[in-house]
Amino acid sequence: MRRFYHLFLLYLGAFIFTTFQLTARPNILIIFTDDQGYADIGCYGNKKNKTPRLDGLAKEGTRFTSFYSQTVCGPSRSALLTGRQPIRSKGWSMPATETTFAELMRETGYQTACIGKWDVSNRKPIPERMPNSKGFDYYFGPLGANDGGTVAIHENNKPALVTNKMGDLINLYTNKSINYLKKVRDPKKPFLLYLAHTMMHTIIDSSPNFRGKSEGGLYGDVVEEFDHETGRLLDTVDELGLKQNTLVIYTSDNGPWNQKKYTMKKKGHPKGSVFWGESGPLRNGKGSCYEGGYRLPCIVRWPGKIPSGHVSAAIFATIDFMPTFANLCEFKIPNDRHIDGIDQTDLLFGKRTKGRDYFYFNNAGVRQGKWKYLKANAHFHGYAIEDKRIKAEELYDLENDLGETKNLASKFPEKTAKLKALMQSIEKFN
Repeated sequence: MRRFYHLFLLYLGAFIFTTFQLTARPNILIIFTDDQGYADIGCYGNKKNKTPRLDGLAKEGTRFTSFYSQTVCGPSRSALLTGRQPIRSKGWSMPATETTFAELMRETGYQTACIGKWDVSNRKPIPERMPNSKGFDYYFGPLGANDGGTVAIHENNKPALVTNKMGDLINLYTNKSINYLKKVRDPKKPFLLYLAHTMMHTIIDSSPNFRGKSEGGLYGDVVEEFDHETGRLLDTVDELGLKQNTLVIYTSDNGPWNQKKYTMKKKGHPKGSVFWGESGPLRNGKGSCYEGGYRLPCIVRWPGKIPSGHVSAAIFATIDFMPTFANLCEFKIPNDRHIDGIDQTDLLFGKRTKGRDYFYFNNAGVRQGKWKYLKANAHFHGYAIEDKRIKAEELYDLENDLGETKNLASKFPEKTAKLKALMQSIEKFN
């Protein structure tokens, strides 16, 4: 009997320890928008759009001013999910052999859900490359964008809904996310919820409750509705008692479509409406190698862990999520491939102020500290090409010239050569 009692205590202790381990690790909530500009929300300088919930999130956490994603949609998502640059993770064509952080988190006891835009299976229903096969227990959303004004939504691997009501999508995705938190997940386990909104991508619209209400036109209406719906989701996190142990990350996939080459010919929008976002002090927008294409708003909150009301200028990027989550969520990153991201836990916790070097899409250039180098033939998507740009090496001091107006390559040839060599170093990895 005594032996049975000791075994019982041993198993009970093991169960309690395992349960504590599962619940002690943070929940991860990623709120990812589409084509949202650096200066679209209040805490990043916008004076027209009212965004009290995101501004409030910034006051509760850390706001990053040198955060980088990618310059277009699919590459942005493959980089985020794998911690690998798109030249390796292949963007829209991300192969089934790539490993996502969701796969690794699920193996260690996390519940995982993806709601919204996927965009890494060539916008096709290829099961081995869809969310359920890439680490997500539950999926609800379109496999691609809404360029034609319609989205075809899948629930897990099955078609569920086709709609052209773009004004319904922010609320629809938010409701699905709230339902997941309230009714689907197991409260005894940590969760990963990756919410990737379709808005504010190209064919935008808001619901009747917000249309015509902002000072920023239709685009401003969408921004303000997104802010409101994000607030509803954050309120749910609070109501369920999850706030203290949930790492919330809000950011976007790339800069805004704000080039006249694109916006003047795009069909499907209300006549005369401004449907593109704002880069603020940054040059150009989506598809560009200049800062307006890559640099995005990013707010991170984890009460008691991440400093509140803090602003960081350190370089941080979506490719850092994989190794950072590995540290926080206790899984091992793959050792059979090169991971471009770095563990930014100390940066998030305010224990370190220095960021990382950042390599631009398609090996176009690199940023190190305040210096940014672009090669002469840096790749720009067609709508982002600046006709007056001279195809020459470019060097910018972003600390003193955030708008990239003064090319200093000829003035600092040694710095230019050093950064060029650094840029080329990325190509040696697989």
